[in-house]
Amino acid sequence: MKTFKMSKIALFALLILQTVSLMAYTIYVGSEHGWNFLDVAISNISSLTWNGQFGLDFSSYLVLSGIWIMWRNCFSLKSILIAVLAMIVGIIIFAPYFLFLMVKEKGDICRVLIGNRN
Repeated sequence: MKTFKMSKIALFALLILQTVSLMAYTIYVGSEHGWNFLDVAISNISSLTWNGQFGLDFSSYLVLSGIWIMWRNCFSLKSILIAVLAMIVGIIIFAPYFLFLMVKEKGDICRVLIGNRN
C-alpha cells in the first residue's frame, strides 16, 4: 500500500513537472522564435530527416492520445474539444487532464484509463 501511494505521488509530481517545464519552454521558444509552430513542424516532417521522423512519430502519439480521450468519454462533445486541444498543444493539456482524472477517479487506474464502461 505504501509503495502504491509513493508511485501515485511520483506520477503526480512527474505530470506537474512536465506541464510546468513544457509550458515555460513553449513560452520561451514562442517569444524568441515566433508562434508559427505548425509551419516549423510541417517543414520538419516534409524534410525527410531525423527531425521530421521525430515530428511525425510525435504527431502520431498526439493523435493516438486524442483518440483515447474521445474513446474514454464515449465521443462526447466535451471530449472531442479536449482531444483536439490536446492533439495541438500536447502534454500541456494532456498531463493536467490525466491529473484531473486521477483525482476524479480517486487513483483507480482502471477507471482513469477506461472510464465508466459498465
